[in-house]
Amino acid sequence: GVVEDLRAALGLVMALLKLSVFVENLSIIQYALIALMGELATLPEDGNQYMEAKFDKLTEADTAKLEQWIDKLELAGLSFKGWALPGGSVSSAYLDFDRPVCRRAERSVVVIFKNSTLEGSEAVLYLNRLSDFLWLASRSIEQTPTDQLA
Repeated sequence: GVVEDLRAALGLVMALLKLSVFVENLSIIQYALIALMGELATLPEDGNQYMEAKFDKLTEADTAKLEQWIDKLELAGLSFKGWALPGGSVSSAYLDFDRPVCRRAERSVVVIFKNSTLEGSEAVLYLNRLSDFLWLASRSIEQTPTDQLA
């Protein structure tokens, strides 16, 4: 459920940003989260069936895509001092809200890993990198003139 919460929360930001480059990124992330929900909903005894049906699942390429976006944001020269306080804009505040939802999803997935067989899943690493992307995206939106976001 918490991954679905995250996917829905990302939709709020997308609705606000409309034409921003982040909308495309967030859409890609939402599809990755759908794949993750499928992985998480698959019972261990149905794992082989899931793989044979070739349902989408998170891959190293999904995480690498996040890494590329993170690198691009970091290279853009974001500047900030001290703690980042949510509320610089509605869009950035939603991204700041989405980050702890993502962290909660990450903690839930860690528990699932301990209690089941999600062997070879990229889920924990993906969610960890996603939380970093969300933080950087929020900072970026706060420093981008509004006419470039719509």
